[in-house]
Amino acid sequence: MSAMSAMSANASGDPADPSVAARRLSPPQRTLSVIAGGDVLTENAVVSAAASFAFGTGQRYDFAPVFAPVAPIVRSADLAICHAEIPLGRPGDRSGVYGRSPFGGNLLLAPYELAAGLAATGFDRCSTASNHSNDHGASGIVSTLDAFDQAGITHVGTARSPMEAVDTVFTVNGVRLAHLSMTRYSNTVSRSSSSLLNGPVPASEVAARVSSVRSSGAEIVIVSVHISKEMLPTPIPADRAFVTEFTALAPVDLVIQHGPHVIQPVEVVNGAVVYWSVGNFTSGMGVPGTGRYADQRTLDGLLAAVRFTEASPGDFDAAVSTVLICSERSSRTVHAPISELATPGHDPRLRTELTACVDRSLPVEPNLS
Repeated sequence: MSAMSAMSANASGDPADPSVAARRLSPPQRTLSVIAGGDVLTENAVVSAAASFAFGTGQRYDFAPVFAPVAPIVRSADLAICHAEIPLGRPGDRSGVYGRSPFGGNLLLAPYELAAGLAATGFDRCSTASNHSNDHGASGIVSTLDAFDQAGITHVGTARSPMEAVDTVFTVNGVRLAHLSMTRYSNTVSRSSSSLLNGPVPASEVAARVSSVRSSGAEIVIVSVHISKEMLPTPIPADRAFVTEFTALAPVDLVIQHGPHVIQPVEVVNGAVVYWSVGNFTSGMGVPGTGRYADQRTLDGLLAAVRFTEASPGDFDAAVSTVLICSERSSRTVHAPISELATPGHDPRLRTELTACVDRSLPVEPNLS
């Protein structure tokens, strides 16, 4: 029966009778839009920028203005996901370097205020499993998750207890989904025995966890993975094999990889949209005289933007629309260069920086907005 005929078959016989509601013949098509950003690193340049915006009494840092140009894009998603590569401290804790790990790499801590800045930008959730997750042991994991809880950001990848480490299914915009986070290596531990850190993990464990949340009702599964090889424009064979294996063993919809600090291409592997690397969301990299991290590609990142649309009950198609972002060298402000360059008014220096960001990035991933 058509909608019009359903309206006409009412007691009054009058299809225009306002007391009779039209009946929907099928449920509305469900959609879910997801945005996921790259590594969040608060080296000196980023912290100094946030300090310059702090004007309130007793306020040390305000990160929201640093991220403000991309906040409308982040807020437009039903679910916006950030990636905290380093732990966050408690209120008043000093941020920065706390020595060296015996396994290599600096032990780092981000300011407590970072969580509020990410929340103000529009992020709803943050993956926290990385090589730096355990830089301050259980104390740093607890302080990180406490900061996100206070800011209203949910999290996955590290946990304060085995119960909190259990993967869960949650609902956004009427769609049941799961978001998993794990790391392939750690600067400080080979494997956490306390379940506080998801990693390092083999592909078979990732697949088992995906299968578990599918059994619990997840219609869409997103997997965030932190990998080890930095500064490469394409995935290494071992990382490609890892993703290929777990997506073949269990159905995954979206894979977001972190850690290389530069962007890599977007592909589809075993039906899953795979961002091989989304680069940095914010960092202090790209400064001359800082060794390999002086590479200007470290200023660039991607916002993985995917819209899932229900094609049949419980089955969703994915439409990819990737947004290029770039950090301004002096202020560390995060820009969306392609859209910003389309509007007049930028000073020549900034326009030159944004143009260089686009020119570097399009050969790696041509489908950018």
